[in-house]
Amino acid sequence: QVQLVESGGGLVQAGGSLRLSCAASGRTFSTYAMAWFRQAPGREREFVTSITRNTGTQYYADSVRGRFTISRDNAKNTVYLQMNSLKPEDTAIYYCAASDTPIIYKTTVIQYWGQGTQVTVSS
Repeated sequence: QVQLVESGGGLVQAGGSLRLSCAASGRTFSTYAMAWFRQAPGREREFVTSITRNTGTQYYADSVRGRFTISRDNAKNTVYLQMNSLKPEDTAIYYCAASDTPIIYKTTVIQYWGQGTQVTVSS
């Protein structure tokens, strides 16, 4: 069992930055690929970015590539999402997720979800 707790969301102006953190419980954090998804009102939850468990290879949705960066610190059982050049369309609830599959691209492989943290970008 893995519990995920996100933090760092908030209100920011367009062009600004936020850093989200996701703290994981348990000793097996390093065995999970980690990801961030987001869900805007009236829309389906969508993939944002993921990072593999061993090599730390990163994957990004086209909409955030070049602006967002995912990283992980296995010693601290934490995954981060640095979000720069934020746009109003980035407004959503951001969810941390974990999976024992090698790569995460979609919601169907997720085994554990965090409770979500709200990110609001004003224009």
